[in-house]
Amino acid sequence: MRLLILLGIVYLCYRFLKSWVLKEPSSHQTVSGKKAGEIDNVMVKDPYCGVYFTRRDGVDLKIDGQDLYFCSQECRDNFVKNDSKK
Repeated sequence: MRLLILLGIVYLCYRFLKSWVLKEPSSHQTVSGKKAGEIDNVMVKDPYCGVYFTRRDGVDLKIDGQDLYFCSQECRDNFVKNDSKK
């Protein structure tokens, strides 16, 4: 009986230490403008050239509160140049 109680206490200590040491970042923390845990490897389409790429590899631009992602800085610059002519 003592052995079971001791094993229970050791297990609870293990779980506590594991959760304390490997604590996940809270949802309000951000890294490079993104919430912790946010998925950034989804495929998006470049609005200028139409190429699909992963969002984390893209170049972002915020226009009127909307986030746009481009496959390269060249596509982003061309989009801004053409958009400003309109």
